[in-house]
Order: sequence, then C-alpha cells, then structure tokens
Amino acid sequence: MGTRIAGYEVQGEIGRGGMAVVYRARDLRLDRTVALKLLAPELARNDTFRRRFSHESRVAAALDHPHIVPIFEAGETDGVLYIAMRYVSGPDLRALLDREGVLPVATALRIAAQVASALDAAHQHDLVHRDVKPGNVLVAQGTDSDHPEHVYLTDFGLTKKSLSLTGFTTAGQFVGTLDYVAPEQISGRAVDGRCDLYSLACVVFEMLTGAPPFVRDEDIALLWAHQHDRPPALSEVRSGLPAGFDDVFAKALAKTAADRYGTCLEFMGALRLAAYGAGPGGPGRPADRTPTVGRHTVRTPAPAPPPPPPPPGWARPVFGGERAGP
Repeated sequence: MGTRIAGYEVQGEIGRGGMAVVYRARDLRLDRTVALKLLAPELARNDTFRRRFSHESRVAAALDHPHIVPIFEAGETDGVLYIAMRYVSGPDLRALLDREGVLPVATALRIAAQVASALDAAHQHDLVHRDVKPGNVLVAQGTDSDHPEHVYLTDFGLTKKSLSLTGFTTAGQFVGTLDYVAPEQISGRAVDGRCDLYSLACVVFEMLTGAPPFVRDEDIALLWAHQHDRPPALSEVRSGLPAGFDDVFAKALAKTAADRYGTCLEFMGALRLAAYGAGPGGPGRPADRTPTVGRHTVRTPAPAPPPPPPPPGWARPVFGGERAGP
C-alpha cells in the first residue's frame, strides 16, 4: 500500500518543480486515478499564501472547459497543501517535441487552437496562467482522424501569483519558464492575458521550428533577448512555412502587450488565415463550392432533417406535459 494523503493513495511520481511534486494517486472515495499535486510545507505556513491559494483554487476549479484539466479538490492536510486533478493519460507536449523535433503545420495549429481556447476561457475569469510551456500542455488521444489529439492545459497559476505576492519571490525574480516568459513578467510590470499570448506564441514557434524564438547560452542573455531583441522570422529558421507567418508572429511576440493580438484565439485566427487563406466560408475554411450557371447561383436545398424519435414513456411528462403511459 502506498502513502495515504487526504483520502488519496500515492502510486508514483509524475513530475516535480521547485515548490511542488505531482503524483499519480488513487482516490479511495470514488475509486479513480487522479493527479495529486503537493506543495512545499513552507508554503502552508504562510497565512497570506494559504488564503490566496484557497481563493485561486476555487476560481480555477470553477473553470469548466474541455481543454482545461479539471480540479476535483484542493485543501490542506497535516500541514501540506494539495490539489487533486484529473489524471490525463498521454505525453506532454515537451515529450512530443523532444521525440518529433518539429510538427506539421496542421498538427501544430490543432494543438495551439485548443490551448488558445483554454487560455481565453481562463482570461474571461481574470485568471492568468503565467507559465504556458510545452510541459504544461498534455496531449491525449483524440476521438477520430479529424481530431487525433485532445489537448489539456494544466498547472494554472494557483501558486505562481501567490508566490510573487507573499515574499517567496524577491525583487528582480519572476515566476515562469525562461524560454517562454513575456517581457512584462521579467520587468515586474502588471500582467494580463496577453502575457499568456506571448508565451503561447513562443510555444507555437517551437512546434513549427524545433526551438523557441530566443536561444541563448546564459539566462541573463535570454532575459535580455525577450525584452530587447527582435524575434527571428520563421522563414529564416525553417523553409516552406506560409509566408504570412512572419507578420503574425512579429505581432504576437511584440515587446509591448498593447501591440499584440487582443486574445489567443485572435492570434490563432491570424495563423489559420496565413496558413490556409480565406474563401467566402471564412478564414481557414475551404471556399464555397456552390455551382453557378451564367450569372445565377444554383443552390441545392438541404434535405429536411428526420423528425426526432418520441421520448420514452417515463419521460413524456417532461415533453409538453404529456401524460405518461403505463
């Protein structure tokens, strides 16, 4: 039997960071596998952090989105703060990129669109992720050949914002991963969803080219590059990509947040437009193939949908107040 923590039986380690460890665990109450994140004990001893952790956990748990890992529970036991989340079977994007190097444009855009949708949903609840990176993008098996991947974004900033506000980070430090961190995070300016947009653009850049926009030998040089250096054009790094990508990434990776796209999905729309063009059906969709004769459009009326089947007897009182049969 493994160690038991707050009704969960620990089965094995999934990953770890500076202030947390994530385990695969068994929920003994509901008999299901979960991902159990345990935070460093010193965090629980800070009253301000504990209050913020409780508030941010509730906000994150309220996010109901198909591409956000659901949070089942968050609490404290024996002086340890914990979060129980859905366990996702499948590699993260970091492992996928390490194996594949670069991804086809269609695959990269499918993955990025799902992450963008998750981020915009979080931003609508005033929740900024602050650490968008390949390791926080989980890639599960999709439903069919048209949707070969189902992507989940995990590790929302439940601790990141609190750490910066409770003394666990000092002046000049920030929370985030250097390869993908936005300039405003480095300089300590206020951040909003556009810092996640910058990080997402860095991740998509890596999916398409095999490396993030800025690669430097030393951390200080990397921080400088994010704040001051022009990002390379994709066409300079990998040939054969749509020409319009250069302008899209130049905007998404702008040094000033106000110069970027307003939302992550707006960024994705610009990428799809650059990749696939636009017909009357809209960006990234095939043009309307409706035939024409002379100057007149010939439209074939769509067949009428079949009538819905009648409800079962036990459900009839719900539909139009019908009386249930025997």
